[in-house]
Amino acid sequence: MAAPLPAHAFEIFGLKLFGRDEPAEEDLVIGEPQNYDVEFAVSEDEDGLERKLRGASTLWADREEPASGAAGLLAKARGDYRRLLATLYSEGRYGGTISIRIDGREAAELAPDATLAEPATVLVTVDPGPLFTFREAEIVNQAPPATNRRDEVDDPRDEGFAAGEVAKSGAVLRAERLAVEAWRQQGHAKAEIADRRVEAAHDADVIDARITVDPGQKAYYGPVTVEGAERIDPEWLAWMTGLRQGQEYDPDDIKRAGTRIARLDVFRAARFQEAEMLDANGMLPITYIVQERLPRRFGVGGTYSTIDGLGLETFWLHRNLFGRAERLRVEAKVAGIGETFKPDEFTYRVGATFVKPGVYTPDTDFTASLFGDREVLDAYTRTAVTATGGFTHLFSEELSAKLFLMGGRARFDDDEFGRRDFTTVGVSGSLSYDSRDNAADATEGLFLEATAYPFYEFEYGNPAFKATAEARAYYGFGAENRFVLAGRLKLGMLTGPSIAQLPPDMLFFAGGGGSVRGYGYRNIGVPTAAGNVIGGRSLAEASVEARVRVTDSIGVVGFVDAGYVGEDTIPSFNEDVRVGAGVGLRYITGLGPIRLDVAVPLDRREGDPSVGVYVGIGQAF
Repeated sequence: MAAPLPAHAFEIFGLKLFGRDEPAEEDLVIGEPQNYDVEFAVSEDEDGLERKLRGASTLWADREEPASGAAGLLAKARGDYRRLLATLYSEGRYGGTISIRIDGREAAELAPDATLAEPATVLVTVDPGPLFTFREAEIVNQAPPATNRRDEVDDPRDEGFAAGEVAKSGAVLRAERLAVEAWRQQGHAKAEIADRRVEAAHDADVIDARITVDPGQKAYYGPVTVEGAERIDPEWLAWMTGLRQGQEYDPDDIKRAGTRIARLDVFRAARFQEAEMLDANGMLPITYIVQERLPRRFGVGGTYSTIDGLGLETFWLHRNLFGRAERLRVEAKVAGIGETFKPDEFTYRVGATFVKPGVYTPDTDFTASLFGDREVLDAYTRTAVTATGGFTHLFSEELSAKLFLMGGRARFDDDEFGRRDFTTVGVSGSLSYDSRDNAADATEGLFLEATAYPFYEFEYGNPAFKATAEARAYYGFGAENRFVLAGRLKLGMLTGPSIAQLPPDMLFFAGGGGSVRGYGYRNIGVPTAAGNVIGGRSLAEASVEARVRVTDSIGVVGFVDAGYVGEDTIPSFNEDVRVGAGVGLRYITGLGPIRLDVAVPLDRREGDPSVGVYVGIGQAF
């Protein structure tokens, strides 16, 4: 039969209910290894209760390994009284009994130096008792309804803290957290739980819970000071937080400031520390404590596909050039190795990018770049120098915009038009919305981007306009979103002169690991009478993937890609839609999944590969 719960220390709702702290197993004298066999007997297994109890039990979790002597086994058992009781409370069971018997004796009554059998027999018996419901679930001094949508928090009643609901301990803890957060969202930085009363009426199987909140005084930002800065300007960093003295306190501001500064990639660790108390004027001083990274970094990387060969790249980075997180990145790349072994037929890229954050506003960056390229493709060979300069602005964590002045001079050699030179200058603007939970391995969210690029070509004296729009969507389901459906759609159009008078790199191509797998990189275009492939003035691409995470580190993918490139600005679909399909393997790492895809073209033509293998980091989209 089940014995009453032993009077060891136990905490619930943040309060120690009774008894003294039980010593941890590592604090006890370690003796000879003590083997044991453990069994569970739960009188009622509603909603998988026995599975949850076993999951909370250290005796059960460590059953394959011997304990540290008899004292170690007793410590595990005594700790399990607390853990099992907490599990019962989390399920709304406040009248249960727990018995843990070792060799037929209650563990709570055994001395630490008791002699046990080898192996010892452990029997855990749990009678969950009745299910308790809330008779009263009240929050005193609850925050008024938020007037700003961004200040809204979940209603505790929707989280189970309401009369008639099962009285799970977690519902009380969540209600406390939400009640405090509701006041904090309305400027009361020091809101706290002033009183908590949780009483069980065992004769009626009900719980009366009353939470009293002390909102405290409304708070306003005081001065922001920086500690730990060595190479970075502390006054500029305080300005970059965006927390202006005298502005009403909002925890979302703190969160946005942390995210903004994390993007600088200057600090190994950083945290905000709010003062313990407000001053007489309601001002809250804030300290930002940082630990800087080394300013310089060097890296290498690579990609490989059986169609396009091996690509290698390297970079050198300085992430705090002048003391305000200015970033200078110098990089070089070579690709096409293996597709050919002639150096003059490789693709090369070398250049530098400079980024200055915090221009005009903390969320505005200035970026300038200069690159030299030699790009060898089946469609053309391009030798070019390009320069860009402009601004990126983040309106929110999801919405951003870019505006760049772009110019360059390029020479193209191809079989269709021969050698041509182009000089272009234009303005590129884009607007992006990104609500993905993880850019490298999204399981939910949307990515939307629209780009407009009016430009002028000086060699032929032609104005032109290029526009693209892309949408990606992700839907995860199953436990921990182990199954994900992902889709991508991209459209493009180009207006202006004829194809012969447009730079080929401004025209649309499709094909490759990030486009239509199963085809070579930029090998899908407009076929000519001479049997060549040239770029088009319209583009349509679509991809669908089904992703399954088989284990925590291994995933598999099935996919279908389709692409169309048209000669006209408005797609007429006179050319065939090219379709590729395949399967992939993913190895999940902290930096994102390592991708291996194998694809075949479903409408293979002369010159197309019979199969393509692609290796890279991150999902295909």
